Amino acid sequence: MTDATLDREQIQDSTHRLLGFHDGAANGPLLLSVSGIHGNEHAGVAAVRRVLEALRTRRPPFNGRFVALAGNLRALRSRQRYQDLDLNRIWLPERVEALIRSEPEPRAAAEDLEQRELLQLLARELDGRERSAYFLDLHTSSAEGPPFLTVGDTLRNRVFARCLGLPIVLGLEEQIDGALLEFLNNHGHVTAGVEAGHHEASSSVERHEAVLWLALLAAGHLQERDLPDAEAYRSRLREATPGVSGFLEVRARHAVQARDRFVMRPGLRNFDRVRAGEAIARDARGPIGAPGNGRILLPLYQRQGDDGFFMVQRIRPFWLKLSWLLRRLGAPRWVRLLPGVRPHPHIDGTLVVNTHIARLLPVQIFHLLGFRKRRRQGNLLLFSRRRHDVLPGTRVVPQPLDPAARR
Repeated sequence: MTDATLDREQIQDSTHRLLGFHDGAANGPLLLSVSGIHGNEHAGVAAVRRVLEALRTRRPPFNGRFVALAGNLRALRSRQRYQDLDLNRIWLPERVEALIRSEPEPRAAAEDLEQRELLQLLARELDGRERSAYFLDLHTSSAEGPPFLTVGDTLRNRVFARCLGLPIVLGLEEQIDGALLEFLNNHGHVTAGVEAGHHEASSSVERHEAVLWLALLAAGHLQERDLPDAEAYRSRLREATPGVSGFLEVRARHAVQARDRFVMRPGLRNFDRVRAGEAIARDARGPIGAPGNGRILLPLYQRQGDDGFFMVQRIRPFWLKLSWLLRRLGAPRWVRLLPGVRPHPHIDGTLVVNTHIARLLPVQIFHLLGFRKRRRQGNLLLFSRRRHDVLPGTRVVPQPLDPAARR
């Protein structure tokens, strides 16, 4: 490794879901962070403890509330990604509703219990708030390389992410189902995921710490004059991302299963450039070539996980500006008027595209308008976009019913 290893003194076992909180002026913004939703990712836990301790000792003027939660306690203790289920793949609306309306099962998967406890804390923090909260999901990866943000493609998320000092990847969350941030985003909150670097690198703690301070500025908890180290944090993140900046988008994902016996080519780092067809991995069927020219993201070098790698490409500023303009003007409502395109009869924010009729419509048009999640059904493509693109929502999270209410 090119970085100092994370000291064990920096990694304290998480025995409480609530890692800590800091309160200031009432009626201010709410920032929540979740660390360790994957149990082999301890750097975020160490970083939020540093920030909370600094807030406690320095006591700067503070507006609102900052709350730090631990994700998968059982997996954190065993230092593995998950026990039975990936806790960052089970936040599907129908699954959450079913969990809320059921009694806890003694033989349930470990992550069912984790999700229930985490949901109760989220509901407690969000209940009764009149405006959207901000969320950070703190991650590390099995690969080395520059840190980055992963952001669901709403204009509100883009504004927040621009303040956090890292390259921004759009479309990664839309490639997977059941991520916590998508669940929260679709309830009207502003969200960003932070990939700070390698699991065991001490620099991952430092990068998370820098992003947390900048997020407290961006959300309005702190003023620039009250954080004298703000520019040092920005410099730290700039130095960690040489040659990578601005916005990128996911162009491909290589999904894996245990039976594939997937093995990544050693030595690949986040944002390394690869050429189409270049052998970058292998599985039981043989070598796996890069699906196109671009940069590789999150190459898998650990046993657990179903994402072998992603491919990303830079988005030119012109397209970002055009996307912003079209969406501010309400263009996502117009695209359903195109031949071969119609709104889904049951799923809000989803278009059904008949590829025999709309074959000339490139995927990039839908991406411009925020329709980044794509699924195929026969000769139909389903494109979905995040809710609350420009304006906040009014829902919080589904409220867990107490046993008396269920009876």
